Amino acid sequence: MVKVILKDIPDLNKLDVYVKNGGFSALKKCISEMSPDDVIEEVKKSNLRGRGGACFPTGLKWSFMPKGDEKVKYLACNGDESEPGSFKDREIFEKNPYQFIEGALIACYAMGAKAAYVYIRGEYWKWINIMNDAIKECYDKGYIGKNVMGTKFSVDMYMYKGAGAYICGEESAMMNSLEGKRGYPRIKPPFPAQKGLWGQPTTINNIETLACVPEIINNGAEWFASIGNPKHPGTLLYGVSGHVNKPGVYELPSGTPLMTIINDYAGGVLDGKKIKMVIPGGTSMPPLTPEECENINMDNESLKEIGSAIGTGGIIVMNEDADLLQVLTRITHFYYHESCGQCTPCREGCGWMLRVLERIEAGMGRKSDLDLLVSVAKNIEGNTICALGEAAAWPVKFTINKFYKDFAKHIPEHETDLPVMNKVHALRQSPQYEVLRNDKEQEIVEEFIGKSREEVKEKRSAM
Repeated sequence: MVKVILKDIPDLNKLDVYVKNGGFSALKKCISEMSPDDVIEEVKKSNLRGRGGACFPTGLKWSFMPKGDEKVKYLACNGDESEPGSFKDREIFEKNPYQFIEGALIACYAMGAKAAYVYIRGEYWKWINIMNDAIKECYDKGYIGKNVMGTKFSVDMYMYKGAGAYICGEESAMMNSLEGKRGYPRIKPPFPAQKGLWGQPTTINNIETLACVPEIINNGAEWFASIGNPKHPGTLLYGVSGHVNKPGVYELPSGTPLMTIINDYAGGVLDGKKIKMVIPGGTSMPPLTPEECENINMDNESLKEIGSAIGTGGIIVMNEDADLLQVLTRITHFYYHESCGQCTPCREGCGWMLRVLERIEAGMGRKSDLDLLVSVAKNIEGNTICALGEAAAWPVKFTINKFYKDFAKHIPEHETDLPVMNKVHALRQSPQYEVLRNDKEQEIVEEFIGKSREEVKEKRSAM
């Protein structure tokens, strides 16, 4: 089984072992024998696609960077990895950090970037320390800094620790965070290649994406393109979690059947039970039914055909005992908590969806609630600056649509009355809610909004 990143070489996380096994030979080849355009063309030919979720062609992305040295250019390496169910990048930091570093340096050479910033979420303190030590060692050995490996190529690399915000996994929010600002996504255009970090051209790549680059240079674009699905080639790091016997990260060719990953590598479903639902690429991706799982291959093109996506390759398996209402409520709570609040549909809609789901969980659901949840999700989807809107909306929309009976069984047969504890806008009444009609109605109203009308009348009569 071919492995591009997580190779079966003991102590590959040590610099001397990495170098003995061909480490930094690709970087040397690039800066000594290839022009920056040659490197970009080789990556284009390999059809390497981004491993952060969007699957955008990496070589094409690099080609968007302006040519020449008129402006300082930067590379931002996205190791935020805040997507629930995703834990692949930390395997690279821990087991093969120097291959990622080499790939980032090659990217800097290809695009003319003067510095690379490695952004890692704050909770990853162990891996932050590993990367700090690895970068320092590369400086000491002359792989980073001025005149790399005795050539005219110079580059710097910096570690940056995030504060744990999910939104900073979005590339423009990450750039704001790197600049010391609030992690708000930016409106595009301008795109990062035009105006990125500190107003300068910037390219953002995922850690796994960059870790593939040295092997492409060493073995050739054709070699890489021949692995897995030709439309989404190479190996992928599948992070399998949930109800499986052997959760973990498995490097396999793209397009490996999902059930092969679950049964042959992850040891099958826990306790030999049946699958109820599988999320194929982190919690923001549309889930799969048991029938869809049977014949699906794990690559982005195959998943797109059935209305899902590969995302970060975080496979979450749920067996027949899973309560999907609890699962969806927990996922929705996460996105509600992590919404940056910049866009109204996401800021308000995530809270609405969570409150409705919690009310259903409490046994106070109504038959119209499931349609209401899907409606709210559709009004978030496509109406926000960044993709967190879709990340929050898709789990609600697709899980309810695909597993409607699992949610409908939580709705009481009788119609639930919802008491209204405050009334505003001149005591406006809505047929959707119970109207308080008893002797204490005025008393309740006064408790919440005061005796403003009576006070105004008294003041007017005294004038």
